[in-house]
Amino acid sequence: MKPLTVFDIAGRGMAAQKVRLNTVASNIANSGSIADSKDNAYRALRPVFETQYPAFQQGAGVSTVDTVDVQRSSRDPERRHMPGHPLADADGFVYATNVDVNEEMVDMMEASRQYQNNIEVIATAKNLILKTLSVGK
Repeated sequence: MKPLTVFDIAGRGMAAQKVRLNTVASNIANSGSIADSKDNAYRALRPVFETQYPAFQQGAGVSTVDTVDVQRSSRDPERRHMPGHPLADADGFVYATNVDVNEEMVDMMEASRQYQNNIEVIATAKNLILKTLSVGK
């Protein structure tokens, strides 16, 4: 396995933020959904990240990130009394998703900024390499 470069690290960071943005998009798309039971209600998705240290670079302070799982939120869905709704149970209740749109928007902005930061890292590294190559001319 070759040593990780700044491009590898930033690229993997961008891939992780892409997963995060996709889960946010899915959560927002399902934010208005209603179900007939607590078990069938949509629950917000959350990616699980893990820091990865290449074995041969363990003491070098070099690490990157991997997405190891996407889990459903454990927060209960909202129970609403809507007796006329076609999905209402015998007591007139439906179950709305546990997605908080404001929380999702904040998460989306943070993930977007992290993605942009990684793009800036790649652009800066590229410019430094090009300047270094032009020094000898």
